[in-house]
Amino acid sequence: MKAKPPWRYSPHLAQLRAEKNAARPKPAKLATHGRLRREVQARLEEEHSPEQIAACLVLKFPDDPEMRVSPETIYQSLYVQGRGALRRDLTVRLRTGRALRKPRRRADERRGRIPNMISISERPAEVDDRAVPGHWEGDLIIGSTASGSAIGTLVERTTRFVILLHLIGGHGADVVQEAMITAMAGLPEMLRKTLTWDQGREMSNHAKIAVATGLDIYFCDPHSPWQRGSNENTNGLLRQYFPKGTDLSVYQADYLEHVAHKLNTRPRKTLGWKTPAQALDELLSQPQQPPGVALTG
Repeated sequence: MKAKPPWRYSPHLAQLRAEKNAARPKPAKLATHGRLRREVQARLEEEHSPEQIAACLVLKFPDDPEMRVSPETIYQSLYVQGRGALRRDLTVRLRTGRALRKPRRRADERRGRIPNMISISERPAEVDDRAVPGHWEGDLIIGSTASGSAIGTLVERTTRFVILLHLIGGHGADVVQEAMITAMAGLPEMLRKTLTWDQGREMSNHAKIAVATGLDIYFCDPHSPWQRGSNENTNGLLRQYFPKGTDLSVYQADYLEHVAHKLNTRPRKTLGWKTPAQALDELLSQPQQPPGVALTG
C-alpha cells in the first residue's frame, strides 16, 4: 500500500478559502432572533437610543447572552439596505430623526494630534465605578458651520451634574481654556479630580488647564463616544434647547445657566429619581468629605 504524500500548507489556497468564507452573507442577528428584535423595536418605539438599548438589555437579561446586541448592529439594521430586521420607519424615533445615516465628520476636520495627551487607558480605576465624585466628562456641541459657534458641556460622572461653558468668539483652544478655568474655579477641590475629553483640538491647552484647575485630563480613543457615555447622553438632551445647525452664539450666559438648571433639577432614574442637584448636595454634605458650597443649576 502506497503511503499518502505528506500534507503541505498552501498559502494561495488558504487565501482563496478565507476570501470565499468572508464573502458569504451572514444573517443579521436581529433578523434571526425574534425575541431580541421585538425587545429592540419596543425600546426604539419609546425613543431609546441604540446605546441605551444595548446597555439596558444587559441589565434586564443578565444571564441570557442571546439578548445582547451592539449599538452599531442596531444602526446597521435600521439604515443598511439588506440588513433588514428592524422596521425602517423606526429611524424617526432616533434623536436625529434622519431616514438616512449621516457620515461622521472627517477625522481631520476637528481632530489633530494633541501634544502630550494622556490616554483614557491610564485613567484611575475609581473613575469607572462612579462611587467617588469629582470625575468629569466633557465635549462641545457644535453650531452651524457658518457661525463657527459652540457650547462646552461638562458632566460629573457620579451625580450627572451639568455645567455649560459659554464660549465667546468661537471654540479655539484659548477660548475653551478660559471658560474651563472659570467654571472649575467655582467648585470645591473634592470635585476637581479628572476630566475626560475626546481628541478635539479645542483641548490643545490641556496642560495649562490642568495646572490651573488641578484636574488630571485624559483623552478618549478616536471615534469612541461611548467612553464618555454620560456626556454623550447629556449632549443629546441639550439638543432640545440648542437645535443642530443653528447659531449657538446667540444664546447668552444666563440662558445657558437656565438650561443647566433644567437638567440639574430633572429627576433621573439612574440616581434613584433624585435630581443631579440633590445628589451633588448630598455628596457635599457628607461629614467625611471636605466641606463645600452646595451648587445649584
